[in-house]
Amino acid sequence: MTTQQMRTPTLSGIHQAAAKIAKILPETPLLPLEIHGTTIWCKAEVLQPVGAFKIRGAWHRLSDLTPEEAAKGVVGVSSGNHAQGVAWAAQKLGIPAIIVMPIDAPKVKLEATAAMGAKIVTYDRPGGEDRDEAAARVLAQTGGTLVHAFADAWVIEGQGTAGLALTKQMELAAPVGAGGAPTRIVTPCGGGGLAAGLALACPDAQIVPVEPEGWDDVGRSLATGTIQKVGPDAPPTLCDALQTPATREINFAVLKERCQPGLWVTPEEVAEAQRLAFRQLRLVVEPGGAVALAAVMTGKAPVDGRTAVMLSGGNTDAAAFARVLAG
Repeated sequence: MTTQQMRTPTLSGIHQAAAKIAKILPETPLLPLEIHGTTIWCKAEVLQPVGAFKIRGAWHRLSDLTPEEAAKGVVGVSSGNHAQGVAWAAQKLGIPAIIVMPIDAPKVKLEATAAMGAKIVTYDRPGGEDRDEAAARVLAQTGGTLVHAFADAWVIEGQGTAGLALTKQMELAAPVGAGGAPTRIVTPCGGGGLAAGLALACPDAQIVPVEPEGWDDVGRSLATGTIQKVGPDAPPTLCDALQTPATREINFAVLKERCQPGLWVTPEEVAEAQRLAFRQLRLVVEPGGAVALAAVMTGKAPVDGRTAVMLSGGNTDAAAFARVLAG
């Protein structure tokens, strides 16, 4: 067991997380998909029990709490995918959970989080209310442990287990075309928890973070060498899972050493990627979960026969997804 002290995420921590996760979750599939004549390998994290990769980091974090920490409960901040991961892990472990969620979070994510027994406290993201301040108020009242959506060593290590898994799957797929471990991993990026975890787990692969148009703070941070914030004039985006105001130093310390310059994609490109995933892979992918595929489809992210693409989440309202499919 470990306490809430700050520490650095490590590859050994990722292996420890992978051993724990393997005991409770079946591995998500790695699916081949031909793009412009080249096969890419899509990691279908949309098929996790909570519909997103966030369950990995949440389980690693909550299962490592001391009994004293667990008794006081946990507090998460999320628009929905991390919220569901924390709520799922908390329910399995019998830990009280409070999730601070934006009032405009997708209804499907709010309802799914509540259905797993977590208490929801909303904050007014459209009104400019600060998510961290809202979480701090809850923490002051409960004395619980903050389970940050991306700026947490355990969470980063948990997300990195997806990299270990897809590497093993691509190596096993060699007879049918993968040819070995990934040379490049294209991944959706919000705060950088997944990208940092993949970078630690797959040191021989290029990690390419992809963000929505106008929310490319990580890409600009990588370009300038210093952490940049999302601008005050950032446009509305359907990629709610990637609406983070800025990365944190614990993530950026890994990203700046290991990641390629970031990319961004438009809403139209995201929608086309969602349609392709549904048409060719029979998968429902939410907007934020489809940005990496969009970058590959448009040629913004180069590919070879050993390029992996993270399909990171599939939690989207049925009506919204129907509109996407209708074009």
